[in-house]
Amino acid sequence: MRKYLLLLLLAPLLTSAQEFTLADTLRGTLSSIRSCFDVTYYDLELDVEIDDRSISGVNHIHFRNMTDFDSIQIDLFQNMTIDSILFNGKKLGFTRLYDAVFVTFPKRMIQGESGIISVFYHGRPTVAKKAPWDGGFVWTKDEKGKPWVGVACEGTGASLWWPNKDHLSDEPDSMRVRCTVPNDLMCVSNGTLDSTIQKQDRTEWQWKVSYPINNYNVTLNIADYAHFDDTYVNATGDTLELDYYVLKENLEKAKTQFKQVHNMLNCFEEAFGPYPFYKDGYALVETPYLGMEHQGAIAYGNKYMPGYLGRYPSDMDFDYIVIHETGHEWWGNSVSMKDAADMWIHESFCTYSEAVFVECTYGYQKMLDYLWYQRNFINNRTPIYGIYGLNHEGNGGDMYYKGSWMIHTFRNVLNNDSLFRSILKGIAQEFKYRTVDGAEIIAYINMRAKYNYTALFDQYLRFSEIPVLQYKWNKNNLDLRWQAEAERFKMPVVYTTDGNEQRRSLVSVSDWISIPMSKKEFKQLKFRDDLMLFLKEQN
Repeated sequence: MRKYLLLLLLAPLLTSAQEFTLADTLRGTLSSIRSCFDVTYYDLELDVEIDDRSISGVNHIHFRNMTDFDSIQIDLFQNMTIDSILFNGKKLGFTRLYDAVFVTFPKRMIQGESGIISVFYHGRPTVAKKAPWDGGFVWTKDEKGKPWVGVACEGTGASLWWPNKDHLSDEPDSMRVRCTVPNDLMCVSNGTLDSTIQKQDRTEWQWKVSYPINNYNVTLNIADYAHFDDTYVNATGDTLELDYYVLKENLEKAKTQFKQVHNMLNCFEEAFGPYPFYKDGYALVETPYLGMEHQGAIAYGNKYMPGYLGRYPSDMDFDYIVIHETGHEWWGNSVSMKDAADMWIHESFCTYSEAVFVECTYGYQKMLDYLWYQRNFINNRTPIYGIYGLNHEGNGGDMYYKGSWMIHTFRNVLNNDSLFRSILKGIAQEFKYRTVDGAEIIAYINMRAKYNYTALFDQYLRFSEIPVLQYKWNKNNLDLRWQAEAERFKMPVVYTTDGNEQRRSLVSVSDWISIPMSKKEFKQLKFRDDLMLFLKEQN
């Protein structure tokens, strides 16, 4: 079995042997023993032992056979122990290599049929060194000395704490999470609270997720929480239940801070369509780390401060974590990437949603100011795209801020705000509850815009450098051209002379173009680099 898998996976590994390992390939590649089955439902049940920072339980994995097979790969970090795997009441054989688990069935599994395997396991899951960026559990205490536990595992993978098919292309249609903790604590997970069952000195909290969900969005939040609720009624009369779980000492601060949720939801529903998870409700859960977009149970750790832990531009003092992580409910949780290389689908659109909120709340000029603030964090060191099949993300910072500016640039290249807004909402609705790749998103944009903008997106996504506008005054002419790496790159130029704004359509990377201009006008020339992301170079 292991020899077969090594041969199967050798080809993609050889292309990146110096940078990536077999473990990376096993984690990131959608091989035949992963694509042969489709997960339809996870039923995760576990006990959390806070004193020794351990968990134990079982995940019942419901699946549909996509092809005939006799073995599959699931995933669980190698520091976690698998006690047994059952199928139809009988133990299955399995082997392990790094974080991959290869399960062998006693008979040939036939395409079109369904099955359930139950994976019993236990162990001490990875402890996060600096959540949410490194992935793992956070075990700490509140001000009163009571336990406060959370988990964030984006990038690292949900298999650091529960067994699953840990590939982004496959989301279950729905899920249940059952978590048992001491009676004096709450366990808040995704979806709606289905029931609580007391078992002597411990309580099982049962949560039901009614929609597809990314594995890394599955979460546990354990604390002596105070709970309060609210309702949001949208423009069409639909009612969304709002639930807030906060440390008791922060209850009054939370009631004030979270008032901005209503306006935010109004802005986002207008821009992207209805909140995607009405049946599961919306929740903010206070966590001992900054934040994470856990579906329907958003992790909140911004300490009830404006901006990003108190840092914000000008007078735009909204709570960054509330706005950004809620944006992910559309961008990442509903519209989801198939491969980590396309993480920009989540982060670029979500970071641009901050600008959408600012424009909705503060106006157009403030939106430009906010985007200029975001621009300070662009580094242009490496491409935004990652490498497919290796669980590899691209430039972590630039997929946020450069990606946001890429969308802003497209808006102004398109120069048709009603169409732009229609495309933005169209992406959110067309790909709702689906896993997609970057090429599908760009193809949809091209189709809706009725023009091929692939080269424009390629320049910002596939290359580290942004376009450079080269210009010079030449015999009563302004000469212009782009310096860019994407083949057939073109982009308009917007400029002012003597206060008059002009637009030159689709300047290319090939020959210089000339625009009649006097020396006086040239001296007054200003390019609108607040509308598009580029650098200027006078020749």
